[in-house]
Amino acid sequence: MPDITFIHFDGTVEGFEAPEGVSLMQAATGYGVDGIVAECGGSMMCATCHVIVDEAWAGRLMPPSALELDMLDSTAVPREPTSRLSCQIPLTAELQGLVVRLPERQV
Repeated sequence: MPDITFIHFDGTVEGFEAPEGVSLMQAATGYGVDGIVAECGGSMMCATCHVIVDEAWAGRLMPPSALELDMLDSTAVPREPTSRLSCQIPLTAELQGLVVRLPERQV
């Protein structure tokens, strides 16, 4: 099971294990990560599951789709070069140790 680390905007670090096959958003909401709103439940329609992937991990993810890139233009805070929607990151064994930062706010 992948170990996932979320770094909150205030610097608080929160980590947990998550099952393979779920999205990063599903793992975060299931674990109760404060800062992932996920209003649309993972249907890529709200951009409230915005995360900033650590640069060391960004290249290991599948590239974002055109629709995800469009949705990232709707985030509550300006997107960064490694911004992603956590609903679009499927967790796999290769992502063991994934580190993401949370933006200041989602809405």
